[in-house]
Amino acid sequence: MQFLCRVGTSDGRILEDVFEAADEATLRQQLTQRGYHLFDLRRRGALGKLRLPGRKRTASRVSPRALTIFNQELAALLRSGLPMMQALDLVLGRQREPVFQAALRDVRDRVKGGEDLSAAIGAFGDMFPPLYAATLQAGERSGEMEQVIRRFIRYQQLVTETRKRIVSALVYPAALVGLSVALIAVMMIWVMPRFTEFFSNLRVDLPLLTRLTMGLSLFVKDNFGYLITFLVVLVLVGVRMSRSRSGRDAISRLQLRIPLLGPIFHRLGLSEFCRSLATLLAGGIPIVASLEVAVGAVSNPSFRRRLEPVIDNVRQGQSLSISLDEAGVGSDIVIDMVEVGEATGSLDSMLSDVSDFLDEEVETNLQRILSLLEPVMLVLMGIIVATLLISVYLPLFSLLGQVQ
Repeated sequence: MQFLCRVGTSDGRILEDVFEAADEATLRQQLTQRGYHLFDLRRRGALGKLRLPGRKRTASRVSPRALTIFNQELAALLRSGLPMMQALDLVLGRQREPVFQAALRDVRDRVKGGEDLSAAIGAFGDMFPPLYAATLQAGERSGEMEQVIRRFIRYQQLVTETRKRIVSALVYPAALVGLSVALIAVMMIWVMPRFTEFFSNLRVDLPLLTRLTMGLSLFVKDNFGYLITFLVVLVLVGVRMSRSRSGRDAISRLQLRIPLLGPIFHRLGLSEFCRSLATLLAGGIPIVASLEVAVGAVSNPSFRRRLEPVIDNVRQGQSLSISLDEAGVGSDIVIDMVEVGEATGSLDSMLSDVSDFLDEEVETNLQRILSLLEPVMLVLMGIIVATLLISVYLPLFSLLGQVQ
């Protein structure tokens, strides 16, 4: 049989080549004897693609909550001394999500057929996080699968907590914007047209501000259906573009260039990279292989491309701190912390500290921006509402003066 493999050599290079062997187990043994570190393996001609950063992958994804529960149960069963096959059978029986259950059933069958758990997970591409298969592979190599799984659980919990804090910080401003838009829409569609009819019956000369406001109100009311249709089409086009590669690239570039918010997205991408790299290095995976997986785990495509030269530089013998500095992706304090980690031999723990530091910076800067944005939004909303009210009351004042 011929197999397409992605392997790492002892000098840090990553190779993709075709190997021949009687079966997968024999090939894995041969590659280990030759000093290769196997990342991906599939039979030549079989369906599917290797799990490489940037390639198109499976659309369905396992939810973080389901994956965390699965890992917690699997780690507990392995700690109690159960064999891997029996542990997989037990967690499969407890799984209720149909997509995840089907994937686990296939993983169980692959492991039963002789594949490693990491290879079985990696065959599903983007259904599982790119970091997960590499982490499991580190556990298989070191024989500490339970500890490695718990380390991944901790990583996933930290990432989830960071995202929850960011989302919770955005809830109040989003609600404020929604209420403001709803109030202005009600005034423009239902309140202002009634005053328009009232003033037209009085046959009085209206000020310019009132005429502009009334004209805009009538336009919105008469074309409300068209405006809603336009907004729906605009949202659908935006969603479709965001799912295309060119659209994602454009959005990712825009995120990094937005004033005030650009540095936040930059720190988020760097935090993802550092936390993923720390988890992989702690599992005993070589630095070059860890960098490839960590860079692929970054969610922002534009920031991911800025990190890709770091892999080649480290492969050529350059330190990680210098490579990050040359790529221009880290601040001075981040570079200094990584350099200290390399000098002391504790790069994994230092990278974890860097990611915690970046997460705190993201939360602090976001809170600072929101604290400035909220009063600005309130003032803007007050100006709009005051303009609408003034446009209504100006003709009334003029009419009252004429009556007097």
